[in-house]
Amino acid sequence: MNKSELNRIFESFSDYNILIIGDVMVDAYAWGEVDRISPEAPVPIFSCSSRENRLGGAANVALNIKSLGANPILCSVIGDDDRGKDFVNLLSEIQQEQSGIVVSSHRRTTVKTRFISNNQHVIRIDEEDTHELADDTETSFIKHVLNLLDSKNIDAIVFEDYDKGLITKKLIETVTDKAKQMEIPVLVDPKKRHYSDYKNVTLFKPNFKEFLEGSNLSIEKGDIDDLFRAAKQFQSEMGVDKLLITLSELGVFISNENTYEHIPAVVRKIADVSGAGDTVISVATLCLAAGMNAKEIAAISNLAGGIVCEIPVVVPIDKEQLLSESLKLYAEA
Repeated sequence: MNKSELNRIFESFSDYNILIIGDVMVDAYAWGEVDRISPEAPVPIFSCSSRENRLGGAANVALNIKSLGANPILCSVIGDDDRGKDFVNLLSEIQQEQSGIVVSSHRRTTVKTRFISNNQHVIRIDEEDTHELADDTETSFIKHVLNLLDSKNIDAIVFEDYDKGLITKKLIETVTDKAKQMEIPVLVDPKKRHYSDYKNVTLFKPNFKEFLEGSNLSIEKGDIDDLFRAAKQFQSEMGVDKLLITLSELGVFISNENTYEHIPAVVRKIADVSGAGDTVISVATLCLAAGMNAKEIAAISNLAGGIVCEIPVVVPIDKEQLLSESLKLYAEA
């Protein structure tokens, strides 16, 4: 791929509408210092100096999609609570479309609060409900998603599953069937609860640990040939076109069932891996929508995941930095 082709593809991202279905949350941060132990118990005292709320979970995928120039349409259920209002305010601040957000009185808005000192996580506190949607809420939410598919020109669908209960087997089956009828690619960032329910999707992106646990396998992380054998079987059984597995320090692996590519990681100073998976699925979605092949999807997604890991908080990918590093990658190839 030459420079002009890569520039053209990145410019084309602004043409795409991406429907994102998944668990959303507020990523709350408390910044401060730890410099002494409590006299009450042998625990550190965290002296908080500032706090900040950010969009998290599937909303971070929307942020990445938006940062890359495309139009994200975020579909989720939040609680009828103060944290839900915080979440909506955060969407308003970035002028993010809210047509896909449903408010329910039957569940809390998920909040993850990270306490950070000297660029290191001290502790994380989660406030959440993880039960699946009540039947009536599930039915209305599915109808809402189908209406959006009918009313908007959608170029790709992303299931961003954080295992908080929004995504159900019925939702997966209904949406994937509809997408197949409409010839819309479906990409999945899975969790274990519904791992085996994502059949006949375009791209499936677990991390290595999720792939082993979900498939009940035991494979050495560096044994790429063995991984490919397992990948082919999984894809055949599940009807998955492309399997993209993130391997952390070993990079990424992608298989289209007939062949595979292993893209090594770029050496970086890692500060925080939180949100890297969101970035990878976001970049993979737009690369796939733009018609890139499996190797190109994996290479650019791998770059993007590494870039965001250099920052000690969850942030969306910077499009210009990703393009610049992608151009260097292809210039060296």
